[in-house]
Amino acid sequence: MNRSQKLMAVTSATAASTALLAQNASAALSAEIGTGLTAISVDALALVDLVWPVVVAITAAFVAFKIFKRGVAKV
Repeated sequence: MNRSQKLMAVTSATAASTALLAQNASAALSAEIGTGLTAISVDALALVDLVWPVVVAITAAFVAFKIFKRGVAKV
């Protein structure tokens, strides 16, 4: 083997091993990301459940205030 063939063999082996390592790392990372996103989704849905009563109360307050203003304006 001449020098350029040896260099090509080393470069190919390095590229192949790097690709395999990256593939394994990405597979492990995907499971962690999926778990994290699931946790965030569960927390977001719990937050929405907590916020709805507040939104309804604020909307009812605005409607009541508007009705009160119309009633006071007629007097």
